[in-house]
Amino acid sequence: MANQDHSTPSIRELDSQIDRMDKRIQDIGDPITPADVVQLQQLKRDREELLHLCANPTPVDRVYLARHPGRPGVVDYVGHLFTDFFEQRGDRLYREDPSIYGGIAMFDHHPVTVIGTRKGKTLQENLACHFGMPCPEGYRKARRLMHQAEKFKRPIITFVDTAGAYPGKEAEENGQGEAIARNLAEMSQLRVPIIAVFTGEGGSGGALALGVANHLIMLENAIYSILSPEGFASILWKDPSRSDEACSVMKLTAQDLYDLKVADEIVKEPLGGAHRDPDAVYHALRTAIRDNLKTLSRLSGNELVNRRVAKFRAYGIVDTKKS
Repeated sequence: MANQDHSTPSIRELDSQIDRMDKRIQDIGDPITPADVVQLQQLKRDREELLHLCANPTPVDRVYLARHPGRPGVVDYVGHLFTDFFEQRGDRLYREDPSIYGGIAMFDHHPVTVIGTRKGKTLQENLACHFGMPCPEGYRKARRLMHQAEKFKRPIITFVDTAGAYPGKEAEENGQGEAIARNLAEMSQLRVPIIAVFTGEGGSGGALALGVANHLIMLENAIYSILSPEGFASILWKDPSRSDEACSVMKLTAQDLYDLKVADEIVKEPLGGAHRDPDAVYHALRTAIRDNLKTLSRLSGNELVNRRVAKFRAYGIVDTKKS
């Protein structure tokens, strides 16, 4: 975890050592001694002990896990939760933005529109996707797919994992702020069910542009905040090194946001994070999406819009009678 002693092997290092030992055992041409077997058993015990230390992660640990490069991304979720996915590209105005991945798919034999932020798996993909930070054309593509979904009465499911919108000069010149603002305005009025799933980072307006939903689901170790802890510490205390302190102050964890009634549901993750057992996460998330689609699909277009608007208007309201 983020706070562990540097002298202690990380879970990733232990996994790597165990994988190497397993490969040796499976290789008939490489004899294994009793000492090797004992070493493998000890490595597995060490890993289990380290994982159990993760049972009550701090906000700093949650941020670390939300940013873990091994966490499943939108492409993984689409591949495991949906069938017959047909990707759609381009904003019909400027260009294709690979940091927004979206299209039509089937979920439980029903057509849906799926849209999510994509970080990429390799360095080449990371660079092409701006590490999951969409440009204006990405948000315009998302909006185009949403209007298409409304036209054909398809529910919309979004997957959010972004540090925020891309802050480059070209993005600002091409209308980054306007693209995000228009998404917020138009998503609030769509007459189809919208479910947003925060799978990792949820940063600022870049995340909110896909997060105006009837039901907001957060994975247990996902985060959602107005900006990064590093940015928060830099602005508030003029000291980015206090980012660990900022993690606690910002109330950015899934549990914090559930208590504040920003998140509607938390999906549990395996001990040590979603990357430890992605299949368990896919199964839990499939159930959550299925149950909520059944509920939301019973509502009329007006009810969906009114409930969505009321939900967001209630953000930040303080009950003075309880204080």
